[in-house]
Amino acid sequence: MVSGEGPAGSAGPVLALLHTSAVHPPVFDALRDRHHPGVGLRHLVHEGLLARAVAEGPEAVADEVSGVVGRAVAAGAGAVLCTCSTIGAVAEASAGRHGVPVLRVDRPMAAEAAARGRAVVLAALASTLGPTEALIRAEAAGRPLELRSVLVPGAWERFEAGDAEGYARTVAAAVDAVRDTAVIVLAQASMAPATGYARTAIPVLAGPESGLRAAVTALNGG
Repeated sequence: MVSGEGPAGSAGPVLALLHTSAVHPPVFDALRDRHHPGVGLRHLVHEGLLARAVAEGPEAVADEVSGVVGRAVAAGAGAVLCTCSTIGAVAEASAGRHGVPVLRVDRPMAAEAAARGRAVVLAALASTLGPTEALIRAEAAGRPLELRSVLVPGAWERFEAGDAEGYARTVAAAVDAVRDTAVIVLAQASMAPATGYARTAIPVLAGPESGLRAAVTALNGG
């Protein structure tokens, strides 16, 4: 599914966003409207990619992801942002084939988590934990890092059932249960609404805002 080009009257290069859930386009449209007015967004929703990546591993969808990116570039995208943490690495790895920046939404928050030195990663889907941990460790680049991961029980079932509030509240409860860390990382973009329910004093990082900011910077040649 393809949707969106940006607000009325937008001009300039378009940022394509590769999603694996239809819940994401309005989230990123709202962030664009709030922080990057005028930037054109084209949403590419491919839910089957996540199902295959979970069942067979992210590399199993690498060629298909590259094809999606290639078609987006051919249609005029000046940069591509993958909003799915499970397939983010294979999307990012395709950049050299297409001549435009291809970014993963979770890299900026991973860099911040690595800089803090102690982080707890929360995920609703087990397949997301490995890629997120690997990214944070790569961003640490050998610096001391204490990293723990927690799979939030029951959360993904609520997401798949379409219970957005229940999903957010389940994740928020897991956030509030975390102790003894410098920062909490929400591994999936879909988890970001949990920040509105959590009460912890520990900083909580979610990918959509920082990931979109990095992609807009890349789109504009920064």
